[in-house]
Amino acid sequence: MKNETQIKELVKEKYGQIAREGGSCGCGTACCGDETNIMADSYTSLEGYNPDADLGLGCGLPTEYAKIKEGDTVIDLGSGAGNDAFIARRITGETGKIIGIDITPSMIERASQNVEKLGFTNVEFRLGDIDDMPVKDNVADVIVSNCVLNLVPDKEKVIKEIFRTLKPGGHFSISDIVLNGQLPAGLKESAEMYAGCVSGALQKSEYLNFIHEAGFSNVTIQKEKKIEVPDDILLEYITKDELQALKDLCRKTI
Repeated sequence: MKNETQIKELVKEKYGQIAREGGSCGCGTACCGDETNIMADSYTSLEGYNPDADLGLGCGLPTEYAKIKEGDTVIDLGSGAGNDAFIARRITGETGKIIGIDITPSMIERASQNVEKLGFTNVEFRLGDIDDMPVKDNVADVIVSNCVLNLVPDKEKVIKEIFRTLKPGGHFSISDIVLNGQLPAGLKESAEMYAGCVSGALQKSEYLNFIHEAGFSNVTIQKEKKIEVPDDILLEYITKDELQALKDLCRKTI
């Protein structure tokens, strides 16, 4: 796999294309020409949903479990076109503040255009890395993120940044992809599968360990679901024998 700088450039290039074209191969899609959504949950029933901000890139509904309150300051990591930020703003109301952070200039531009259309004065989007947030210490009541940490090479650093920017007593709600068992080499080395949120995922135990080591307590897994990547996609990167071994491993780890 590429080094950290190359990975970040890969992510910016891929998600910049998505921002400009309104949908492509990324988290929440099967990739490689198949736009079937295999990861994301539907936002359409949530108050505050704005279809212009939904690019189908998530893998859950972090705001549903985030316990956001009216007046809260909320940071959305990897905010994309603003989908989760606008859902959060519906809950915080006009007395709250929403800060979206994204590494991709085209995403920031698209999200800012959506803010202008909606007329919100308490939602802003900042260009920056979520492993080095352009935010002061102890700012947020709540931090949310939807299928983004798996795209960042240094996930431990991101979690430390979450701890730094939360107020004392604040909390986070993250939807993400984790692994139980090892991926075949063909998947781990694929840039396409990294952008698709598969090969950049951590082992579940390692992910939780980073959270505890950062200083968080009372950590709760609020929902889990198994992601099924179609065989025809996997076979572009691994052999039939490797696919069968992967399926056997999945059965053992459920």
